[in-house]
Amino acid sequence: MSGLLARRLRRWELAGFLITGALGPLLHFVYQWSGGNPAAGAFSAVNESVWEHMKILFLPLFLTALVEMVVFTQRYRNFLAVKFLAVMAGVVLMPVLYYTYTGVWGRGCLTGDILLFYLCAAVSQVLSCRLLERGRLSGAGWQVAGLFGLWAVAFLFVYCTYHPPGLAIFQDPVTGRMGL
Repeated sequence: MSGLLARRLRRWELAGFLITGALGPLLHFVYQWSGGNPAAGAFSAVNESVWEHMKILFLPLFLTALVEMVVFTQRYRNFLAVKFLAVMAGVVLMPVLYYTYTGVWGRGCLTGDILLFYLCAAVSQVLSCRLLERGRLSGAGWQVAGLFGLWAVAFLFVYCTYHPPGLAIFQDPVTGRMGL
């Protein structure tokens, strides 16, 4: 890979981190600002559950991936598979680290939650950059799987906001409610 292309990719991944870092916290409050509009709940946090925090991490990562797809798909034949893996790494890391740190300290804290959000966003973008540079997962089947995976997860985040399964990850620790 040329040095110019590598620098361009790194700038885009940094921009993705910055956008995620700005948009994610805003999405935390959109549902509340909308007066509890159910349509706003499709893409913003409707409560304080871990699931809803995963959703506000996923959406900006997903949107930046869609923009990057236009720019990089021709150059990086592994783009869709890599983006799916990188986004999922950040999203899955969030509950793992959240339940680990709250298990150790016995409770969560706002500072820890904020740092966790940014750490997961950074992991996703760094992993994406590294995997794109390596060129693995470049077959057509991998790309179809990556595209399907991204859209399937987007659907699940929306669906589970309105129809949450009875699992602890969906439960608001403040109110005890799940979903809308």
